[in-house]
Amino acid sequence: MTRSTRSIIIALAALLLLGAAAGPAQAKKKGGGNREFVGPGESIQAAIDAAKPGTTIRVKGVHRENVSITTDGIKLRGLGAVLKPPAKAAPSPCSDPSNPEDVNGVCIIGEGSFETGEVTRYVRNVSVSGFTIRGFPASGIFAFAAQNATYARNRARDNGEYGLAAFTSTGTHMLFNRVSGSEEAGMYVGDSPNANALLLGNETSDNQLGIFVRNALGGKAFRNSTHDNCVGIFVLGDAPGPAGNFRFSGNRVRHNSKFCPPSEESPDPTSGVGIALLGTTGVKIIRNKITDNVPGGAGVPDHGGVIVVTGDGGTVPTDNSVRFNKIVRNGPDLVWDGAGTGNVLEPNRCRTSTPADLCD
Repeated sequence: MTRSTRSIIIALAALLLLGAAAGPAQAKKKGGGNREFVGPGESIQAAIDAAKPGTTIRVKGVHRENVSITTDGIKLRGLGAVLKPPAKAAPSPCSDPSNPEDVNGVCIIGEGSFETGEVTRYVRNVSVSGFTIRGFPASGIFAFAAQNATYARNRARDNGEYGLAAFTSTGTHMLFNRVSGSEEAGMYVGDSPNANALLLGNETSDNQLGIFVRNALGGKAFRNSTHDNCVGIFVLGDAPGPAGNFRFSGNRVRHNSKFCPPSEESPDPTSGVGIALLGTTGVKIIRNKITDNVPGGAGVPDHGGVIVVTGDGGTVPTDNSVRFNKIVRNGPDLVWDGAGTGNVLEPNRCRTSTPADLCD
């Protein structure tokens, strides 16, 4: 089930369950101030539940647990720490009641409703860094109703939905992470009309979508590397939308030729797409290197280095800029369906386009 269709309201009962689920081994206080240390065999969740706002929790070792953060200012610092799914997941306010097996590694969550997008309380200034998070059925790190959350220098591998995700949040920073093997998107920013997100220095590979922006406005993506996905960067401006006002600069988008067969959500196969803008507004694709994005299988209807087209819901692209990029060895390099107004698709260093005159 897609998360944006779920309705989850934070309840006191859920928070009490979280506390009850903590293991018997407790974190040790180390040093002065608001600092905690969690070693192998100890409970990360117990340390979080006991922490005051602004506490730094340092974690070592391999931990088989899922954790939830609802307290402002918690800084979860992995010192080579690994987070894997537990044999039995702890109750979490991020869980879908209809699918309790759909578990996230780290849940950062305020209060509100997924279905309506209403936020009654943001959880603020939470950060998660230095973890390897792998094998969770849902997302590696998942945020809802979070303000100024930071994911830094994590490795998210082989998670069932998203590697790193932020829903209905603002000011999310995803910095220098490595994300691979996600069944949907490596990095996701969605359902956020005031996203104000920053994606800097990340690497995404072997996902269906490397970076996915949907139903979100406002953000920057600089110096990321997205390669060997089915689609490198995907900005979806309808269903329902809008999406845009993002700037992508200095990114390397190469060899996104992984083949994703048809699925329930996508009736056509996908492959060979560097950057796709569907029904977006105000997206700037400036000074990126977009190369060698060609389909890895047959029957792919839409592919190319950069695609600027109408969304499936009929929303036309408007006021997008694709300029000063190196777009070569794609198939084709640049595609525009001619719809919309205010779109600027030159100059670029490219060779092939649809229509044929975009690379002149």
